[in-house]
Amino acid sequence: MSAAALIDEAARVRLAAGVMLRHDRRRGQWMLMAPERLLVLDDMALAVLRACTGAEDDVGGAIDRLAAEYDAPRGEIAADVLDLLNDLRNKGYVAA
Repeated sequence: MSAAALIDEAARVRLAAGVMLRHDRRRGQWMLMAPERLLVLDDMALAVLRACTGAEDDVGGAIDRLAAEYDAPRGEIAADVLDLLNDLRNKGYVAA
């Protein structure tokens, strides 16, 4: 994979085709469901996905909102968000 294919702050992220974000009420867990795959999300992964996939702006704008919401250094939030999004992209759960 080339570096150009990585998700960066200018990207607009969406769930990949066939992937759904669902809440399992019985277990109290949020998960990404894809054909023959399932990924249970922790609270932070869920917050990142909601901020980045439901927004009208780019990943950089979502990072700004998350840094303000969690009162955390933007650089740390940016590194974590980009790592997570690229990992989810590599696994086929999100696309840019």
